[in-house]
Amino acid sequence: MPCEVKPRFVLLYGSQKGQAQSIAEGVAEVAEEHGLVAELSCLSHNEKYNLEKEKSPVVFIVSTTGDGEPPDNALRFVRRIKKKTLSTDHYKHLSYALLALGDTNYANFCNCGKTIERRLQELGAKQFYATGYADDGVGLEVVVDPWLDGLWKAIKGALSKMASDRTGYLKGEAGDSPQETPDSSIPDVQLNLLSIAERQNCESVRASSHGDASVSTSAPETKTKDTGVSISRAVQLTRGDSVKMALLLELDISVSLNFSKPPGDSFDVFCPNRGTEVEDMLRRLGLHEQRNHRVHISLRKDNKKRGAQVPPYIPQNISLLYLLTWCLEIRHVPKKAFLRALVEHTGDAVQRRRLQELCSKQGTADYNLYVRDPSLSVLELLSAFPSCMPPLSLLIEHLPKLQPRPYSAASSCLRHPGKLHFVFNVVEFPACSGRPAGRRGLCTGWLFDLINPVLVFPGKAESSGSPALPKIHVSLRPNCSFRPPSDLSVPFIMVGPGTGVAPFIGFLQQRYEKERQENPEATFGETWLFFGCRHRNQDYLFREELEDFESSGTLSHLKVCFSRDDQEEEEEEEAEAATTISAARCKYVQHNLLLHSQQITDILLKRNGCIFVCGDAKNMAKDVNDTLMDMIKTELQVDQLEAMKTLARLREEKRYLQDIWG
Repeated sequence: MPCEVKPRFVLLYGSQKGQAQSIAEGVAEVAEEHGLVAELSCLSHNEKYNLEKEKSPVVFIVSTTGDGEPPDNALRFVRRIKKKTLSTDHYKHLSYALLALGDTNYANFCNCGKTIERRLQELGAKQFYATGYADDGVGLEVVVDPWLDGLWKAIKGALSKMASDRTGYLKGEAGDSPQETPDSSIPDVQLNLLSIAERQNCESVRASSHGDASVSTSAPETKTKDTGVSISRAVQLTRGDSVKMALLLELDISVSLNFSKPPGDSFDVFCPNRGTEVEDMLRRLGLHEQRNHRVHISLRKDNKKRGAQVPPYIPQNISLLYLLTWCLEIRHVPKKAFLRALVEHTGDAVQRRRLQELCSKQGTADYNLYVRDPSLSVLELLSAFPSCMPPLSLLIEHLPKLQPRPYSAASSCLRHPGKLHFVFNVVEFPACSGRPAGRRGLCTGWLFDLINPVLVFPGKAESSGSPALPKIHVSLRPNCSFRPPSDLSVPFIMVGPGTGVAPFIGFLQQRYEKERQENPEATFGETWLFFGCRHRNQDYLFREELEDFESSGTLSHLKVCFSRDDQEEEEEEEAEAATTISAARCKYVQHNLLLHSQQITDILLKRNGCIFVCGDAKNMAKDVNDTLMDMIKTELQVDQLEAMKTLARLREEKRYLQDIWG
C-alpha cells in the first residue's frame, strides 16, 4: 500500500542569537502533528532552497540586530532580494508568511522583517497569513504563541488555494513527484536526546590556577578572527560613592591587532562563564566528578526532530568544564519552551505543576515577574525547583551560544597609537525572590576581577611596578556608519550620557589631531556634545578632557546636565558659569536638546548635519527620539506623521545614527 505524501512547506530563518532559529525548529518539530512536512533551512544556506521556483508556502522567521540590521546569516539574502535588477513579478508565484522578532527598546523595531516583507511584496509575492511582530521588550511569546497557533490553519488554507489554482499540474505530477516526498533515509533527530560519550582514556583538562575567572587560557574557536591582547592600563573614572562604577581599560594592540580605522568601530570581548557558577551547574547536573572528562557529542539516530544538528559552536572532544565555561550561555534567561521541557524531568508534583503554570499562556504575567524581568538564570531557576534534574543534553538544546560582548572604542589611533581604550559600567543585578544574593554582569564582572589588583583610582598616581595583566581575546566589529563625517566641514551633534560618551572621545581626539597636525587651514563644521550623569563631582566622565576640547575649539558646544544634584547646588554652579536658569533645570540630555531646539534642527534640516546617539536603549534613546520628534514638529510646524517621516529620512541618509544597548 503506497504511503501518503504529506503536504510540504518551506521554513526559513535568520537568527543572530538563536531565538528565531529556536522558534523555527519548534515549528518544524510539530509540523508532522498537523499533517505537514517542514523543509527547514537557514537563509544563508541558499543551496537548500530555491524561492525562484518554489511552489509551496514559505514561512520566514527572522530577527533584527544592531541598528535595525539583518542577522549575519540573513544579510546575503536581504542583499540579494534588494537588487534593483529584479523585476516586479520576480516572486509573483510565491506565497509567504512572516514572523519578525524585535525589541521596541530599539528604534528600528523588527526592521529586518519589515525589509524582507516590503521587498517580497515589491517583487510580486503574496501574503497568505498576517505578519507577526514579536517584541522582546515585553516578551516574545505575547505575539509568537498566538501567531503559531493560527499558522497551521493558514498554511493548509494556502496549500488548498494553491492546489485549486494548479489542479491540472498537481493531478499530473504531484502524486509521484520525487522532490515532493520526504527522504525517509534521513533520520529525524532531536537535540534533547544528545548522547554524551565519556572518553575515560583521554587526558583530563585541568583548570587554570589563576582563579575562577580563567578556567581556560584559550577562548573557543570562532569564525571571525579573534586576537589575544594585553591589558596595559585600568582606571576607575567614577569617584566617591557613585551609584555605578565606570572603568576605562587600555589594550595594547601594537603587535596583534590592526585598528587603524576612524573612530566609531566597536569590538567583541570573549569572556567565560563565571567559574563558581560553572562548578555549581556541574554539581546541579550531577556531573561535578566528571568535569575534567572529555566528551564527544553526537546526534542519536532514533530521534525525530527534523533538521537537528549538533550546535556548530561546540567543538568535539572537549571537557565538560570547557563546554560550560566557553560554549553555552548558562546565564541565559530560560524561555518558556525550556520550562516546558523541564516539566518531564521534575519529580515533585507541586513543582511540576508550577513549571507548567509558568510556561502556559495564563502564566505569562508570573513568568515575566519571576523569571524574565529579574533576568533569572537557568541555575537560579533550578534552585527554585530542587526536584528538577535535567540531563545535560537538554541544556545543549535550549541554551544559546555564549556570545562575545560588544564595546565601543573610546580612543583615536592618532592620539593613542598602538592602544585601544574602552569604557564600561560594572553591571549589578540586585537580589530578588529567585536570587538570594546580587551578582555582577558576566563580562563586566569578569573584567573587573581581572584588573582589580592594578586598578588606578581617581586622584591616585599610576604605579610603574604594577603586576602583569592577562590577555583577553577580542575581535573587530566594523561599523561602517557610526563614524564622524568624512567631510570635515559637516557639522555634527553627539548625544552620549554616562558611558555613552565613550565613542565621542575618539571622535574628538581624531578631530583634534587632524585639526592640529594635518589640516590646520581646513574649514571644520561645528560640533555639539550633550552629556549627562547623576552628579557633577562623582560621575562626570572625561571632564578634564572634554573641557580641554571645548577650550581648544575642537568641541564647539559642551552641554552637560546632572540628574541627581541638589537643585540649589546646581543653580548656584550654573549661575557662576553665567548660564540661564532654564539651563540649570535640565536634568537629562533630552532637556538640553530641547533647550537648543532651533540650533539643532537647523544643523539637521538646513545644513545637512548629522546626529549620533550612544547609550541606553530602554530609556534615553527613546526619550531622545521623542524629543527630536517634538523639536521637528515645533520648528517646522508639522504634524506627528510628517515629523516621523523626517526622522526616517535622516536615518535612511545615515545622518541619524545610534549605538545603543539594552
